[in-house]
Amino acid sequence: MAEMTQSPLLRVENLKTYFPIKAGLLQRTVGWVKAVDDVSFEIRDGETIGLVGESGCGKTTVGRTILRLIDPTAGQVYYRGRNVFDLSGSEMQKLRREMQIIFQDPGGSLNPRMRISRIIGEPLQVHGLVRGNELRSRVEELLERCGMPKSTADRYPHEFSGGQRQRIGIARALALEPKLIICDEPTSALDVSIQSQILNLLKDLQDEFGLSYLFISHDMAVIQHVCERIAVMYRGKIVEESDAEAIYRNPQHAYTKSLLSAVPEPKPRQKKRRVQYTPEGESAVAVERFK
Repeated sequence: MAEMTQSPLLRVENLKTYFPIKAGLLQRTVGWVKAVDDVSFEIRDGETIGLVGESGCGKTTVGRTILRLIDPTAGQVYYRGRNVFDLSGSEMQKLRREMQIIFQDPGGSLNPRMRISRIIGEPLQVHGLVRGNELRSRVEELLERCGMPKSTADRYPHEFSGGQRQRIGIARALALEPKLIICDEPTSALDVSIQSQILNLLKDLQDEFGLSYLFISHDMAVIQHVCERIAVMYRGKIVEESDAEAIYRNPQHAYTKSLLSAVPEPKPRQKKRRVQYTPEGESAVAVERFK
């Protein structure tokens, strides 16, 4: 893994992303959904930080706001010291070569009307990096590095399984040689046996290219396999952040304990203590039970 520098690659400060609630004939704003509410963390070169929480906690919105796919309400995001939200359109286009995303649904993220060669090659053409025969060679090289044969380039997304489509999505994310990749639940739509293959591929690519990952997931078992640090999200806020080892050995927040207690046991007949998290106002009550 790449050696970490002192200054962070990415720094998120007090990020907020609210969505309006509209009602009435005139569709006036009557309230706000606080999808992301004052989130801060850092990612260093070569590091993988896991952002974990249940569905609807705001973790995907964090990833998309960082990339400016969603407009922020407040807060700042700095990439190598530059404020992402202050960049012009042309400056942001250049920055997108540095930051890429792998989407949760490998099928929905690939245009069904485009051949794989065009899907992977389009970013290279848009940024004017390669053309002609060199473009085809680069596409085939990316496919092979992600475990797909060269002939994949001439086919369409519907001809592949979910795991194969995700490999294609990873190849597309690698095309511009980024330094930071946001992995938005990249294995949640895949079979368990395929999940491990994709996770191992991501780790191999990180070692080879010195990548940094923001790994978004609701699965604590997956997060444990790939992350050095973990940030736990609940209702738009980070409630606990620490090294992965410390989180699993001695979680501090009741919600983190609840997530860990929900991880399936390898021996299903073995009794396991479950923790049910129940927020009461601003306090948290952990109710322990046996199954």
